[in-house]
Amino acid sequence: MPTSLKTLLPVLLAVALLAGCKPEAATGPATEASATDAPAPEAARTDVPAPIDPAALAGTFTGTLPCADCPGIDTTLELRDDGSAALTEVYQERGGGAEPAPGTWTVEDAGTRLRFDPEDKASADRLYAIASGDELTQLDMEGNQIESSFNYSLKREP
Repeated sequence: MPTSLKTLLPVLLAVALLAGCKPEAATGPATEASATDAPAPEAARTDVPAPIDPAALAGTFTGTLPCADCPGIDTTLELRDDGSAALTEVYQERGGGAEPAPGTWTVEDAGTRLRFDPEDKASADRLYAIASGDELTQLDMEGNQIESSFNYSLKREP
């Protein structure tokens, strides 16, 4: 190997290493392409529902839920700020009223589900999907959506 090449080789190697470590300036169309190709941060994604503030759910939700042997069940779920709740169910065409069943409510599954836990431990908990701050959808006993063409929604009273 000639002497000049022996002297020049370490210099070229050092320049190549330093050039590889130097950050590139992002300019022009390459910047735009890399910005659009990057995945959106979790907070900016629109396909992920925003968590619901439990305090914002306090209020009264009503609707008529399906009934196997009557026209429907007029349902009122009152959620209070202190975590207490009351569930009233009136079976249509059966006469008589219904007393509100007292209990408590909590938000579960990262703000996507609400649980009504009645004080009467002989009664099962009721689970609702939080469709929005103004709508709850009744779920089955395991917390799954009910596959049906019937309406299982309770809407917030104004």
